[in-house]
Amino acid sequence: MSSRAHNLPATLLSALPDGQLSHSVFKTMSETEAQLERFVWLGDELALAIWRRDTPVAETSYNQPGHHTLSYYLDGGHRTERLSLPGLYGAPKRLCTLPDWHESSWTVRGQMHFMHIYFLPQHFTRRAVVELDREPRELTLADRTYFEHERIAHLCAALARMPWDGPDAQLRANEVTHEALSHLLLAQSAPLQQARVRGGLAPVVRRRLADYIEANLGHSITLGVLAALANLSEFHLVRMFKVSFGMSPSAWIAARRIEHARVLLKSTDQPLQQIADACGYADLSHFSHRFRAALGAAPSRYRSIVTA
Repeated sequence: MSSRAHNLPATLLSALPDGQLSHSVFKTMSETEAQLERFVWLGDELALAIWRRDTPVAETSYNQPGHHTLSYYLDGGHRTERLSLPGLYGAPKRLCTLPDWHESSWTVRGQMHFMHIYFLPQHFTRRAVVELDREPRELTLADRTYFEHERIAHLCAALARMPWDGPDAQLRANEVTHEALSHLLLAQSAPLQQARVRGGLAPVVRRRLADYIEANLGHSITLGVLAALANLSEFHLVRMFKVSFGMSPSAWIAARRIEHARVLLKSTDQPLQQIADACGYADLSHFSHRFRAALGAAPSRYRSIVTA
């Protein structure tokens, strides 16, 4: 980095968690002359930041940050280029994707105003099973410099305009961010460059288990039943399930129940007890506790926010 004006409050830097986002593009930016205008942790190890930078000329490099970044230009960037792509410049509404494994160097000239979305690889690929019928281990975020996508740009612009202060505002921003990542999966996923995928469940078995879980979220789903569907022992099912779904059976079922509850709260006026029953929770108290732990708001509060 050619400039190191540490302009961020020490309290903000100390608030960075110890997880994978702690060694981040955010820290790289904080070591330049860029000014941080807004920053928020959204939960789920998702974060948003808006930066403003104005410099005659500077070089910034990223080296395998360990997390994905989606960058959206709000203004400027007309003379900023990636060293490996000379002559290709930024502009308002243009997007960049910086995957966790990537390395890049940039020449920054003039004024630029942009927003970053920081997220872990599993936020991008967790939807692969449901939305693309692919295994999470098969996909990664593509390394793309200056592309356009109308819907993603619209969502990014909305995020930049939204308030981020307070739990209600952060919940709304969390919802919009997840929608943007879903579109990003469809538009900018790429095969993971690695050796031939080994182990895991056969695609037909993975689909059978995923379909069974979706159809039975309102009922008790046991490891024994899943193992029988896969024609495996319980021990081997757990191992193979983790490979193909990216998490244990219990974690996958819990995540799908929360997601199903979110959909019902947003799209129906069903009573909370009915939604709790449809999602397989023992009672309304159990549903409220699990939902609040996952999203930071009670089901009733979530419904009032996302349907407002």
